[in-house]
Amino acid sequence: MKGFLGTGANFGADLNLVVQLIMGVSLAIGALLAKQKRYRAHGICQTTVLLLNLLMIGLVMWPSFQQQVKPALSKVLHKWYYEAATIHAVLGMAAELLGLYIVLVAGTDVLPQWLRFKHWKRWMRTELVLWAIVLLSGVATYCAWYVAPFR
Repeated sequence: MKGFLGTGANFGADLNLVVQLIMGVSLAIGALLAKQKRYRAHGICQTTVLLLNLLMIGLVMWPSFQQQVKPALSKVLHKWYYEAATIHAVLGMAAELLGLYIVLVAGTDVLPQWLRFKHWKRWMRTELVLWAIVLLSGVATYCAWYVAPFR
């Protein structure tokens, strides 16, 4: 099904881009909630975004990567189309895994004490910066895949 943003993207890619941008704004709002010491609201906001992103990875990004990038990866990594997607995928996996780790440490008692971090702000700021980089690389991937080829 054709997308709704007027590019060469399909509906899923357009929807994913819009959802990712909304999630980026939501993460910034969540950071402001933490700054205001509204930690419960902060945790709910950030965890919701993390889980929604996991859903979008499973429904849109992973299948797209498997179909469009993985088969050609070893032959054409030097092309921007594949480089953008690969960089985004690697950074995105790191951000998602770090986010899941933070949620496990902050919201549960599942992990033993020796696996739990002590410096909350450092870890959460690192995650926020990493997520921003991933969001920008995702927009770059969208442009490389769906905007640049149709100019």
